[in-house]
Amino acid sequence: MRCLSVQKGFGLENLLPESRPDVRPGPGQVVVRTRAVSLNYRDLLTVLGLYNPKQPLPIVPCSDGAGEVVAVGEGVTRVAPGQRVTTTFAQGWLAGDLTKEKARTTLGGPLDGALSEVMVLSQEGVVPIPDHLTWVEAATLPCAALTAWTALTGAGIKAGDTVLVQGTGGVSIFGLQLGRLLGARVIVTSKSSTKLERAKGLGAWHGIDYTSTPAWGTKALELTGGRGVDLVLEVGGAGTLAQSLKAIRPGGTIAMIGILSGVSAELSLTSVLMSSVRIQGVLVGHREAYEAMNRAITAAQLRPIVDRVFPWLEARAALEHMQAGAHFGKVCLELPA
Repeated sequence: MRCLSVQKGFGLENLLPESRPDVRPGPGQVVVRTRAVSLNYRDLLTVLGLYNPKQPLPIVPCSDGAGEVVAVGEGVTRVAPGQRVTTTFAQGWLAGDLTKEKARTTLGGPLDGALSEVMVLSQEGVVPIPDHLTWVEAATLPCAALTAWTALTGAGIKAGDTVLVQGTGGVSIFGLQLGRLLGARVIVTSKSSTKLERAKGLGAWHGIDYTSTPAWGTKALELTGGRGVDLVLEVGGAGTLAQSLKAIRPGGTIAMIGILSGVSAELSLTSVLMSSVRIQGVLVGHREAYEAMNRAITAAQLRPIVDRVFPWLEARAALEHMQAGAHFGKVCLELPA
C-alpha cells in the first residue's frame, strides 16, 4: 500500500510518498480503504514539527479520513464490510472525560493517520457516515465539526442564544452551521467582506470586519444590546483572547480551540473573575458526542462547506493552501476509488 509520511525530518518538503506492506486486520480491527481526507491546522503543525517536536518519524499525518470497510478481524460486530465510515480523532476516547491515556490514541500523531490508501483501525475507532454525505463531506466531520459541536453543546447553547465565531475556517464555519441548527444567532468575524457575505448566506446574523473594526469584541457587545454573546469559538488564541473577553456576557463561555495568533499573552484576569467567565479548552470530543452530532446532521440534512479538493498526492499543495488562510470551510484530499 502507499501512504504519505513525514520521513527524515519535519517540514513540508519531507512529506513524501512511501510504500508499506499490505495490512490485515487483527482481532477487533477493521481495514478501511480511504476515499477522502480533510485537513486541520493540527496536521500542518505536525508536519512542520511544531505540534510535537518529539514525535518519532516517520509519521503518517492527518486524523480525518472517510472510507469503506474492506475487511474485518475476529470479533468485529460494530461495522461490516462495505460500510461507509469515518475515523475518530482519539481512537480510545469513546465517552466520558478526557484522560492522558485517551489523549495518546489520536490519529496523525502519535498514531499513524489517514493519509494512506488503507488504514487499520480499531472497530471502536470508526463511525458510520450519514447517508446523504459524499466521501469528501464526511471526511470533514471527525475534528472540525465535532470540535464545534462539543463547544456548542458544552456551553449549553439553545435557541435564541448568541455565538461568535472567529474567521471562516473549518471549525468556525461548522460553528456557524451547527449553531444555526441549534437555533442560535451567530456573529462571524473576518477580514474579507466577500467571506462575510458568504457567511450571511449560510445564516450568519451579523458579520464584523476585524481590520476596519479592530475592537470587534466591543462591536459584538453593541450588537447584543450590551448583554454580550453566550459563547465565543476562540480559534485565534493569544492575539484574540482580549477581544473575546470584551464580547462575552457574564457567565458566558470562551471555548479555547486554536492558536492561530499565538500561544501566550499578557492578560488581565479581572474580567474573567468579576464576570464569572468560563474559559474551556476543547480537544475535539469523544465518539458518543460524534454519534449524537451525526444524528443531528442527518435530521437537518446539513452539508459541510468544502473550500477545495486536491488529489491526495498533492497534500503538500493542499497544506500550503490552508496555511495561506484564504479558504472558506474545509480543505480536503480525494483518493481514487
